[in-house]
Amino acid sequence: MGAFIFDWAKIHQKGSVGLWTPLLALFSFLYGIGVRLRLKAYRRNFLKKKFLPGFVVSIGNLTTGGTGKTPAVAMLAKWAKREGHRVAVLSRGYGGRYKSRVLVVSDGKGIRSDAREAGDEPFLLAKTLSDIPVVISKKRLLAGLYAHGKFGCDFFILDDGFQHLELERDLDLILIDSDNPFGNNHLLPRGPLREPVEQMVRADVSILTKAGLYGPVDSVVGFLKGQFPEVPFFCADHMPSAVVLPNLNEVHEPEFLKGKRVVAFAGIARPEVFKDTLIRLGADVVHFKGFRDHYQLKSDEIQELIKTKERLDGRYLLTTEKDWVRISSFKLLSPDLAYLRIKFALLSGQDDFFEIIKDGINRKKYLYDNHI
Repeated sequence: MGAFIFDWAKIHQKGSVGLWTPLLALFSFLYGIGVRLRLKAYRRNFLKKKFLPGFVVSIGNLTTGGTGKTPAVAMLAKWAKREGHRVAVLSRGYGGRYKSRVLVVSDGKGIRSDAREAGDEPFLLAKTLSDIPVVISKKRLLAGLYAHGKFGCDFFILDDGFQHLELERDLDLILIDSDNPFGNNHLLPRGPLREPVEQMVRADVSILTKAGLYGPVDSVVGFLKGQFPEVPFFCADHMPSAVVLPNLNEVHEPEFLKGKRVVAFAGIARPEVFKDTLIRLGADVVHFKGFRDHYQLKSDEIQELIKTKERLDGRYLLTTEKDWVRISSFKLLSPDLAYLRIKFALLSGQDDFFEIIKDGINRKKYLYDNHI
């Protein structure tokens, strides 16, 4: 008998798996008790927060994946670097095999570890942010202190940091998927929520992502304005910026895919979004294979996809950049393998968004200068 495997993506949309629903509901109830107790412990100072010597901004969400934090972190890091700040990205290194207390993925001069050791997202950030240190640790405090002592960093970006209550931050940015904000509105494991929706009140800014693809859904906008009027929100999109053929050293504009027959695959939180993006670009997607988030494809699975491309007379085998970093070490990959590079862009209010961050920096500097 084969192992029973939950399709968590569907469960987190509908919240029902027949006979298993009561058990998942019980686990969600117990998980919720733990979450609320932890929040209360930090709120009442039973658990103490730690501080880093600099400005700390967190980019996170309420749900398990799917909001596109990695491109958002890269966008903010590049902006802060241009503003003259000594930036470091701090990550937990989810999925990485590292064993050390602190791992330098990039020192701002070169990449110092691979995707298997660091995890796909920190490695992708290190690859994207060639002049910015990326440091990972199970305890972001240790990563930040290392970046401060070793590289002189004083502007820290916490990748996926909203639930990392141990570390005090100066700004909390929360990302919300425009099309699928809270799934079925249940806590883990019955739903995708890491904590109750009302905890959005802790955020300083909320950003509706993928708003260009789906549009800012009126019901979501109305909910945010009604329930969290004090939290300013912005709309953003994850926009294709390039098609890269790494084995041929070629980079093309996204429009390159128009009319091309492609076989595509993705191991991200919502693979269907990648497929929709390719279709919007005019690609003829003759076959698509979705995998769970952070899935580590095997060499024979790639070979099978290559055979599928050849059988269906596909021109390119296409994937996401995050998937590419997980398979880039494989040998004998098809020269027609390509990945789509994505950038994060605010659709409106960009000046207001960065003004909020500047105000936070100035407020922190004032408090520091006056020893408040």
